[in-house]
Amino acid sequence: QVQLVESGGGLVQVGVSLRLSCAASGRSISSYTMGWFRQAPGKEREFVAAISWSGGSTAYAESVKGRFTISRDNAKNTVYLQMNSLKPEDTAVYSCAADPRRIRTIGQSSRYTYAYDYWGQGTQVTVSS
Repeated sequence: QVQLVESGGGLVQVGVSLRLSCAASGRSISSYTMGWFRQAPGKEREFVAAISWSGGSTAYAESVKGRFTISRDNAKNTVYLQMNSLKPEDTAVYSCAADPRRIRTIGQSSRYTYAYDYWGQGTQVTVSS
């Protein structure tokens, strides 16, 4: 079993940056595909970003491309989401997820929740204007 714990959320103003962390425990996630998703009040959970086991392949939602960066440190069993130029529409609960498949190149399936077996509880990000 893999346990995922997100941290780094908070209440911030428009235009600032935040870095979210997702710390895994229970087993190494070094071979796992990892993703970040978010859910705003009254909306469906949506894909934000994904990263391959090596970090060599990433994918982003169009709404965050160029502003968010996903990365990982396999030695620390941790995945990060650097969020820059935050907007009010980025307000949501952000959750990380783990897919045990060792994927070299992130494909369409990694944009969907069904691809992931393990989920964290999430961390709230609120962007105030």
